[in-house]
Amino acid sequence: MEDKQHVLTLYIAGKTQKAERAIENINKYCEEHLQNRYSLEVVDLKEHPELAASHQIIAIPSLIKKLPEPIRILVGDLSGEEKVLVGLNIKTA
Repeated sequence: MEDKQHVLTLYIAGKTQKAERAIENINKYCEEHLQNRYSLEVVDLKEHPELAASHQIIAIPSLIKKLPEPIRILVGDLSGEEKVLVGLNIKTA
């Protein structure tokens, strides 16, 4: 497994059930598969609506993996662990 630092940003809009599930799921996956090799920022677009346009967020929740490249965007509550890990290049299909 890679030792690269993963930089992730999760965009949500308020404390909805879907947002809470996405936060719980990505935290769980990162702890299990990346341990101390990740940073996760959660951005609430209700508090910072200007970021939606500037970061081109069109659906929520949206998870953006900025590093390591390539940049990846996943949308939804992130409940499919296998799909999320493959999407983030943490695990191969």
